[in-house]
Amino acid sequence: MTNNHPAGVGAGEVEGLVWPKGFRAYTGHGGLRERGDDISIVASELPAVSAAMFTRSLFAGPAVVLSRAHAAERRLRAVVTLAQNANVATGRQGAENAAEVVGRVAGLLGIPDDEVLIGATGVIGRPLPMDAIREHFEGAARRGAGGFGAAPLDVAQAMMTTDTRPKTAVRMVGDARIVGVAKGVGMLEPNMATMLAYVVTDAGIGAAELDSALRAAVDRTFNCLSVDTDTSTSDTVAVLANGAAGPVDPVAFAEALADLCLDLTRQLASDGEGATKLLRVTVSRARDAAQARRIAKSVVNSPLVKAAVHGADPNWGRVLMAIGKNTEDRDIVPAEVTVSFGDIEVYPAEPTAAVLDALTDTMRRDEVEIVVTLGLGGGEATVFGCDLSAGYVRINADYTS
Repeated sequence: MTNNHPAGVGAGEVEGLVWPKGFRAYTGHGGLRERGDDISIVASELPAVSAAMFTRSLFAGPAVVLSRAHAAERRLRAVVTLAQNANVATGRQGAENAAEVVGRVAGLLGIPDDEVLIGATGVIGRPLPMDAIREHFEGAARRGAGGFGAAPLDVAQAMMTTDTRPKTAVRMVGDARIVGVAKGVGMLEPNMATMLAYVVTDAGIGAAELDSALRAAVDRTFNCLSVDTDTSTSDTVAVLANGAAGPVDPVAFAEALADLCLDLTRQLASDGEGATKLLRVTVSRARDAAQARRIAKSVVNSPLVKAAVHGADPNWGRVLMAIGKNTEDRDIVPAEVTVSFGDIEVYPAEPTAAVLDALTDTMRRDEVEIVVTLGLGGGEATVFGCDLSAGYVRINADYTS
């Protein structure tokens, strides 16, 4: 297993970041934004097995509705992403446009429509600029295979909306490579995965084992991520495996996939809209894992906690507030609870002035860790988020104007 960010390797220079055997990709400008690539395709040259999970939003977009149907057969072979336009709340025309995009990609690749997954991300309620998109795909068809030379970093960049940097990760299992790309910085409180995250691998693994590995990874990573408590209408995560590198140990593969997804989760959290710090909250000794995650998310989602972290204000009482507002959890007894920032205990201890100064220094770090123990049982969960800055308000106050 490789480390995604070894010493001396910075963002955009991930060691070993090339597509697994049998995968290729395309990026181009399709008129979805003023400039820069906004359409990307990742495809396997070989038949593949797949697994995917999607948003539970009641306003799921046409891309999600269509992709759910295609993913059900577990043989997806390609993913196309449209950036800057979510194509959500666009009625029957939106559904027809999504299907047309899928059909054009399938024709370009020479595969059936139902082997293509489509993702769309961006502004809600605006129709796709189909004339420009059609012209773009006609040009791509003329270029043929020669246009499929994009690297993983190119795809990650083409997927971006308000992201400040691309998110990529790579892991190895024996001779097999696992590569992930993701985007997402706001509207981030997933109920299944997170935003758009795609993983491709040349590992040989069965569809059922792949699905089980993805669900386990998502539960521990993407489902433990929150930037602003808002669930997107377009969240999608998918993994495609073409087996070109031969069979792998399913347990080792599942561990590597989870590790890769955790890497992407941390990148997504640290690039939250307006974020300046990564916030990590661990709750242990809970009644069960579900309670631990619920309490941890209550802390990481608290605007007051997030604002205190942003300002390095040692107002640790806000963490107690965030725990205490879970009034349904009547088994939580304040006298049994402990709260620490890193290794600095603030409750039930009574912090001295020196301790508060040390706490302020801790909260000035790029990553702030809050640890809560409930004294109830063996449940544990770690969730990831970010601080709340004026930048978040500015980005979302001016997003469509």
